[in-house]
Amino acid sequence: MPSLNSVGDVVTLAQDARHGPLPLLLILLTLVTGLVDAVSYLELGHVFVANMTGNVVLLGFAAAGASEISAAVSLVAMGSFLFGALAGGRLGSSMGHRGRFLALSTYAQVSAVGAAFVVSLASFDVSGGITAYALAAFLAFAMGLQNATARRLGVPDLTTTVLTLTVTGLAADSRLAGGTHPNTGRRLAAIAAMFVGAFVGADLVFRVGVSAALALAVALLVLNAMAGYRWSSSTAAWTAAK
Repeated sequence: MPSLNSVGDVVTLAQDARHGPLPLLLILLTLVTGLVDAVSYLELGHVFVANMTGNVVLLGFAAAGASEISAAVSLVAMGSFLFGALAGGRLGSSMGHRGRFLALSTYAQVSAVGAAFVVSLASFDVSGGITAYALAAFLAFAMGLQNATARRLGVPDLTTTVLTLTVTGLAADSRLAGGTHPNTGRRLAAIAAMFVGAFVGADLVFRVGVSAALALAVALLVLNAMAGYRWSSSTAAWTAAK
């Protein structure tokens, strides 16, 4: 595991004038999104724990008779996501320091995804029964918290859990559309991070197992938490609440 100083040095190299290291840290969280949605969609009954738009659509399919979709697990994921978003909103409303807010939020995420990892280790079959509900609840809580955190931090084009507006912005703000193509690199990085996370997560699920994908997600969150800890006492201008 990299040392706290080495993680901080990498983050420092990716500083943003207005948002400090936040863009890089949020891109790392986008990678985590791809990992956990690979786990939930492939193993928990075609359920998303980060993409609530997808869950609403899947619930519509289930209502029309699609038998391969678990409506119950989708509802658990949506409820837990809302609870996580509520927790993130409450935490953000009480924090005046963006670095400290991200650090505390990530600590909570490590706990939730870590709990999901432990549950996956304790079960031979995660695709059904109480294990599927527990994994969906822990992971969706973590993603709701993450989404609320990204929303409160307000870094443009880095919601960390959805890409619809990001992809739209690439086209709608391009020179061909008469725009100035702002944040193109950031948008492309977010898309790439989600893709890589989903690819690696699916590959690990297929070749090793759910626990391997969740272990990687926990490791990435720990890196984020370490970087957040370093910046939690910073007095740089970007740390001021928006």
